[in-house]
Amino acid sequence: MKLKNADLNQIIIKRTITVKPDSSLLEAREVLLRHNLKRLVVIDTKNKPVGILTEKDIAKTIYALGDKPIKSVKVSGFMSKNLITVKKTDTIYDCAKKMKKNHISSIIVLGKNGVLEGLVTKTDLASIFLTHAVSPLKISKIMTRNVITAMPGDSLLYVESLLIHNRIARIVVQRNRIPVGIITFRDFVPAKLPHWIAESADPKEVQQYKMKGMADFNVNQMSHLLHFKAVDIMSSNPITVDADEDVGVAVLLMIRNNISGIPVVKKSKLVGIITKSDIVKAIAEA
Repeated sequence: MKLKNADLNQIIIKRTITVKPDSSLLEAREVLLRHNLKRLVVIDTKNKPVGILTEKDIAKTIYALGDKPIKSVKVSGFMSKNLITVKKTDTIYDCAKKMKKNHISSIIVLGKNGVLEGLVTKTDLASIFLTHAVSPLKISKIMTRNVITAMPGDSLLYVESLLIHNRIARIVVQRNRIPVGIITFRDFVPAKLPHWIAESADPKEVQQYKMKGMADFNVNQMSHLLHFKAVDIMSSNPITVDADEDVGVAVLLMIRNNISGIPVVKKSKLVGIITKSDIVKAIAEA
């Protein structure tokens, strides 16, 4: 995927939301939710990056807490410390290649003396396709054909194990090869309101469930979720795209709906999935 302009400076996110290493897991989660983010850069007192954490890191940490109180968990204890970075003078191609090679969703941009300059995400690279792609490209050319799926009646334990063991960010829920839902790690942070509560509880009970959040979660309290099914937390009626459409159509749908992957169909049947990772890969291999 050739670009008209590969200057990295045009897509660097200047105002990067950060946290400190001694912030708690709950504080980090609150920042993620408040700013509707999927990742945070962890910086030291000199504004130098020392780690990065994602909503996936939070989900995995809660999953493995055991009897440890969630309030005692600090960001420094579960952040990713093996930072992949680029320089401000590098190109978009350099950025895409590093993201593809290291299987990461964002990359830290460093300025002089290793100070945080900004952040580049897969969304930024996908957006570049809309304005800088030299020629059209069909979704079928770059989509992932091997799709990990679940059924509406599968347990949440099984769905979560698919996400973790396959190192993927989303599961397509299908029935008779027709996509009927999507489940991502965000649906576990915190878990969405199960449909049985939404349908039967009064408004006060619904609000109490939402407000409770994860403040006193531990594995024992979380275990009740394992009795629920995929249908309880999935986003129903997922957006889909046809395999013969242009990649630009998929990018627009992702940006407008704040999603990172879309099931690809042919005559309503699931044939693949296109994600921002597929677009990054196409740029990296240009």
